[in-house]
Amino acid sequence: MTESAATTTTTSPSPQETVRGPRHRNVLGNAARGALIGLVETIPGVSGGTVALVTGIYDELIDSGHHLTSAVRRLVTGPDRRQGVLNELRAVPWVLVVPLMIGMALAVLLVAGPMAHLVETSPQLMRALFFGLVLGSVLVPIKLSGGAWRAPELALFAAGALGAFVATSLPGAALEPSPWVIAPAAAIAVCALVLPGLSGSFILLTLGLYQPTLRAVDALDIGYIAWFGLWALVGLVVIVRIMRVLLVRHHRGTMVVLAGLMIGALRTLWPWQDAGGGLLAPEANWPLLIATAIGGVVLVQLLVLIEGRTIDRDRDTGGGGDPSAIAPAGS
Repeated sequence: MTESAATTTTTSPSPQETVRGPRHRNVLGNAARGALIGLVETIPGVSGGTVALVTGIYDELIDSGHHLTSAVRRLVTGPDRRQGVLNELRAVPWVLVVPLMIGMALAVLLVAGPMAHLVETSPQLMRALFFGLVLGSVLVPIKLSGGAWRAPELALFAAGALGAFVATSLPGAALEPSPWVIAPAAAIAVCALVLPGLSGSFILLTLGLYQPTLRAVDALDIGYIAWFGLWALVGLVVIVRIMRVLLVRHHRGTMVVLAGLMIGALRTLWPWQDAGGGLLAPEANWPLLIATAIGGVVLVQLLVLIEGRTIDRDRDTGGGGDPSAIAPAGS
């Protein structure tokens, strides 16, 4: 869609809003939804976007993000900055967004410390759990791609898997949490709020920034948190907008590449590793770790099953919920 067309559509309600109207007006319920999303965002392999789908607020969140990013764009580029920004902000369902953000923040603050402790004290067990969670989540983009892949899709999947495996095998894959490493990581990790099946914590774990970020949150390191939040906002404005375009124009290919990236990056979560991240053969504790990984797969698939039933119910009642409709009109 051209820029002029986007300008004319962002100030009016989306077709979904026109048909359904804002649905979630229970403040405590929205805070609870936010807490659940915040909880899973600290767990590599479980996507906040998937939980948003399961809890029935995905469409409204995408619309809200669309209006917020459009407000920023209007503020920077115009035209009619003041009125344009006000129109965009009025279109945001704040009674959903504000409690949701508060619930997410409280959940992350409460869970970050215990999660970092578990990763440090039981690394093999936690890697096995995360391995299963991510492996189960790969089925989400595969399903959203429509399946029945042909040679071009298989090539895209293989390229994504190989690229991620090579990248995570490099000696520098575990990066020092310097400001210029945190910045792109935060901007990319925020994409997890747009793509069901992609975990922001998994991205941080792949880059070696998972534990440093959890420790910073647990210790209320305001400098780290503020810098991370600033670049997450940049990612929301820039990268998420790019992802929305890709999902509208190249939805199938984007999902295929995403599935490949997730499979290739599983190398980071292999339970048996040496101090330098090299892969080792399974040890005597393999039955426990295999069972833990299977439990992770089952947990994610239960979420996917609930998500599918939620979408079917919404479709039957005229509420939309097409899982392929990742981005609304006007992107």
